[in-house]
Amino acid sequence: MKEKNLLKNPSFQAILTSLVCIVLGLLIGFVVLLMINPAGAGEAIKTILLNFLTRASAAAQMKALGNTLAKTAPLLMCALSICFCYKVGLFNIGAPGQYEAGACIGLYAALAWHCNWVICLILAAIAGAIVGAISGTLKAYRNVNEVISGIMLNWIMLYMTNMILSRKAVKDPASPYTIKLASGNKGALIPSAGLNKLFANNTTVTIAIPLAILFAILIWVILSKTKFGYELRATGFNKEAAKYAGMKEKQNIIVTLAIGGALAGIGAAFLFLTGYQEWSTTQTSVPGMGFNGIAATFLGGLHPIGTIFASFFIQSITDGGALINKSVYPSQISDLISSIIIYLCGFVLFFKFALNNWIKKKEKKEVSKVEGAAVKAEGGDK
Repeated sequence: MKEKNLLKNPSFQAILTSLVCIVLGLLIGFVVLLMINPAGAGEAIKTILLNFLTRASAAAQMKALGNTLAKTAPLLMCALSICFCYKVGLFNIGAPGQYEAGACIGLYAALAWHCNWVICLILAAIAGAIVGAISGTLKAYRNVNEVISGIMLNWIMLYMTNMILSRKAVKDPASPYTIKLASGNKGALIPSAGLNKLFANNTTVTIAIPLAILFAILIWVILSKTKFGYELRATGFNKEAAKYAGMKEKQNIIVTLAIGGALAGIGAAFLFLTGYQEWSTTQTSVPGMGFNGIAATFLGGLHPIGTIFASFFIQSITDGGALINKSVYPSQISDLISSIIIYLCGFVLFFKFALNNWIKKKEKKEVSKVEGAAVKAEGGDK
């Protein structure tokens, strides 16, 4: 009976279906590797899965793990941005544009205005919120689908960011990248608070990692435990019903996308204000961090806490893909696996439906057996 109850549990079903998506995604990825070159396919999929564990020494492993965690924090924030909006019935595909806005203002404030990291973080959140609110306003007052406005804003913000960060006070004159924060403004670097010592003195490991986890917990509390979260979810389920109940449905749509934008903007700050990398002002493609957030969101079962683990997994296999033999296999194989997992996550409801049907059939068989045994017992007594 305990097993049945466990299988019926929605949380357990979400974990189980996510694991099914991962296994199938890895299996299909392995088949693709076999098609490219069977000889090294096993080693390649092993490298993708193990990532930092493939390094030679313990110190190198910890440092590589630190790099993965440093990139997991911004990915988690982008995933939370998409998750939060999705819970309210909105698909925030504009997260990459909001991420770009956060990177733009966060870096400009750090290098041109010489602000400290707290101010840069706040400004990055505000920038992302403004971009999100634009999509929200178009959705609320002109019924413009947030997917359409979000995609358009992604490209607008990309080239606007390139233009703003190309200014003399921000851009390195000898390269297409922005000036390193370590030389331009050390005060804008997010502090490590001693966390770097746990990862072989990896300076990119900062308090951004625990802060991202705290944000995930906060989003879960807001959505599940507060009146504000209930009103937002009610608006997402049925805008007209929410309006009839006296809720400000238009305001809720704008606020939702603004909060989603703020989360994505903070995500950019969590990457660029750690000094892990600089922004390339010649960039011609939308950063993949926002789109990878979609994979982490759905793989995490559309739950803020599940998104924490899913974000780490997605980032880990992405980093693992960069370690495989590039002369034989493309490093984008990890992106392929991620995209397959996203696709399979679309069948989560089907997996749950199939599982529940299987449970019902099993229960019916057991009931039939019990009834049959009871009938036989009665016949024997007679």
